[in-house]
Amino acid sequence: CLMAALTQDRNTLRRNAELFEFPVAANTRLWAGGIGCLNSAGYAVPGSAATGLKAVGCIEEPADNLGGSAGAIRVQLRRGCFRFANSASTDLIALADVGASCYVADDQTVAKTDGGGTRSVAGTVRDVDGQGVWVEF
Repeated sequence: CLMAALTQDRNTLRRNAELFEFPVAANTRLWAGGIGCLNSAGYAVPGSAATGLKAVGCIEEPADNLGGSAGAIRVQLRRGCFRFANSASTDLIALADVGASCYVADDQTVAKTDGGGTRSVAGTVRDVDGQGVWVEF
């Protein structure tokens, strides 16, 4: 339904855009500190080398839904900028890649390329240091 433009003040609700809570996919375990994604159905899953995932943020605390149905529990994912492991060889992310997208290799590793169309976007590279890659979600 298309609404008409405002003709008076509106009380617009707002919320902090850092911490979100999502239902966890069936038979899934997420580890704190890992890359948290949403699958095509909107359920939280750990980052993996797969297409169709939407990286949302860093997993705030562990969530164990092994043996559970989709949505049986929820997990918190935090947006922001976090350091993850760098990939290797031709997928190694360098300082020259700051500002570019990086891709999910697994729930703790990001890569420079989409692996020939087999990986989803993790986020934006903000820095690279000796310990890893700073990724902004």
